[in-house]
Amino acid sequence: MYWIQKEKDDQKRSEQLHEGEGLIGRRALFKSESKLPVDMEIWELAPGVSEGDHIHDKDRPLEEIYYILEGEGIMTIEGEEISVFENDAVMVPPGVDHGLFNNGDKILKLVIIWGNAI
Repeated sequence: MYWIQKEKDDQKRSEQLHEGEGLIGRRALFKSESKLPVDMEIWELAPGVSEGDHIHDKDRPLEEIYYILEGEGIMTIEGEEISVFENDAVMVPPGVDHGLFNNGDKILKLVIIWGNAI
């Protein structure tokens, strides 16, 4: 048995996250099918859109992994600006202030994976 998910068939939503600028396009991957203790989504940020800086602390201690598929951006981690490009991956542990901004002139597309830290 297996599952396949096709972008053309997926339900997409757009949301402002963590008081960031603009709307982030979000597409969940295997939300109800997977038994893994993580969530996975494809995100698309238009130029100038940001996730907004935020912390996942003791109330919701999430670890997040960002994998850049297309485009470029700037991640702010604990106040430090880090440039990210296609095929870069960044892992952010719980309790660390972080956010993402599309400073490029094209869509920033990424996979984000998050779950409770053990």
